[in-house]
Amino acid sequence: MKPRKMADLLDLTEQELFRLLAESKETLAKQKFQHALKQLQDTTYLKILRKDIARMNTIINNRKEALQNG
Repeated sequence: MKPRKMADLLDLTEQELFRLLAESKETLAKQKFQHALKQLQDTTYLKILRKDIARMNTIINNRKEALQNG
């Protein structure tokens, strides 16, 4: 899987962004479990998921700050 681009994430609405964030967190948890059981073959997917989650959190925080500052 390729990492999501920031521009694509910026186009999402708040609701879509929160839904995608929840899905990504759930997928990361499942992948970490598989990795612990040595069933995961592509470990780079974990890194991609973590970075995607960080991007989504950054966008959410930026939008919250923009609302607070006017």
